[in-house]
Amino acid sequence: MKFFNTAGPIQSDIHYQVNPLERWNLNEILELINNRKYFVLHAPRQTGKTSSMLALMDYINKESKYHAVYINIEAAQTARENVRAGMESILYELSDRFEYHIENKLIQENYEELKKHSTHSILTSTLSFICKKIDKPIVLFIDEIDALIGDTLISVLRQLRSGYDKRPKAFPQSVILCGVRDVRDYRIHSSREKTIITGGSAFNIKAKSLRIGNFSKAELKYLLNEHTKETGQEFEENIYELFWKYTEGQPWLVNALAYELTYEIKANRDHNISITKKHLEQAKENLIQRRDTHLDQLVDKLKEPRVKRIIEPIVATQSIKGGLKEDDLQYVVDLGLITISRNGEIKIANQIYSEIIPRVLSWNLQVSLVQKTEWYQEASGKINMKKLIAAFQQFFRENSETWLQRFDYHEAGPQLLLQAFLQRIINGGGRVEREYPYGSKRTDILVTWPYAEKIQKTIIELKIKYKTLEKTIEHGLIQTHDYMDKCGTKEGHLIIFDRNKDKTWDEKVFSKIYNHKGIEITVWGM
Repeated sequence: MKFFNTAGPIQSDIHYQVNPLERWNLNEILELINNRKYFVLHAPRQTGKTSSMLALMDYINKESKYHAVYINIEAAQTARENVRAGMESILYELSDRFEYHIENKLIQENYEELKKHSTHSILTSTLSFICKKIDKPIVLFIDEIDALIGDTLISVLRQLRSGYDKRPKAFPQSVILCGVRDVRDYRIHSSREKTIITGGSAFNIKAKSLRIGNFSKAELKYLLNEHTKETGQEFEENIYELFWKYTEGQPWLVNALAYELTYEIKANRDHNISITKKHLEQAKENLIQRRDTHLDQLVDKLKEPRVKRIIEPIVATQSIKGGLKEDDLQYVVDLGLITISRNGEIKIANQIYSEIIPRVLSWNLQVSLVQKTEWYQEASGKINMKKLIAAFQQFFRENSETWLQRFDYHEAGPQLLLQAFLQRIINGGGRVEREYPYGSKRTDILVTWPYAEKIQKTIIELKIKYKTLEKTIEHGLIQTHDYMDKCGTKEGHLIIFDRNKDKTWDEKVFSKIYNHKGIEITVWGM
């Protein structure tokens, strides 16, 4: 029986799949190959790059016009800037893959002789040798190109460029480089030349950059329905929109949630059980709590300065000071952490990432907080949100100066403190959903809490005071009311953080109920 794939390339005999060849413009790619172009395929990790390349390789080999060979050169990363060791690792991979994919042993049979070539020509010489001997032009796929480091990467790019004019008789007809980033965005430090080399200058023969995107809504639904066709197990119709909301079509997240739903939640292995929104909510929480490899790798990137420069102001709902650095912005887009809409809006790529980022950034506080759900729970089972926020207000007054200094993302400290406080309490059975409208100077939080077969929904709007208090409240009430209307609730709170160090706490701390368009909203000052 097939299952949803969360690790490595798709294998169509055991995995549900969206046809990899339909995830890009196949005719465009074949035209590039026919025209002897060298080009780049890039996309965030675990979006289906390797699956698409392997499918294309098989397609080309079946067409019998070219010999297509895929190599993965990630193993050469361990050589770091030892170019010789890196090149020998790549030579071994070439030898193995030529035999495996097209049953050609030429490199293997001449391996020792080919190894004798100089460090900075071994790749060029090997590819020239094989292309002269083989009966058809070669199409070469090179995966994990940006795993290479420093002079090893520079040498590979320059050797590919140096043989370019000999194609196709003595060099590959087409070369496709695959990685997370576009080659033009590489800034490679050369220890040998004591300078920074750009990918664009080292590989100026690139004809085009192609990007594999997320699944569309139609592809997401198609993938889930493959499970229904195989097993007869149904997904409730209203689940697809929530699936999209959580993932925005990010392929690994879609597959991981689907695998969690259909297999890891053991009761759902009974295919007579229909998959519901409640199951999906549980699966999402399981995924976040467990933090599988994909999420861990993503979270680890938050420590990088260039990622922090982009993510911190989003989480802090500030404009990016000094303007955007295009390289930083593109890097974080290529990692798949953020998206940029056509109107220029920058946002966290999907809701699961939006939830996991503040949880990770405030993890130390969450585990050290002594807070219990029952302290704030009424006899009906509802959470007394006024009591909870009042408790946080006092906690913030007493502890914020100490805790704000502990956050790596210092500018987002107040928002992270509150979210850690909420998460600690709501983890008992509810959910905290977050939105960070970039440049809006606010964080939208929706707290949902199940009780007595009902759902309590509470909006908490966070704002940093930049203008006068009156203007901040005026704008905040409009934003809070709009978000309450969007989420269908009449319980709303507006929290205003005043970071003016010259003010006393007595001047900052207050709570007051406002009536905005007939709806009560409690405003809290901190």
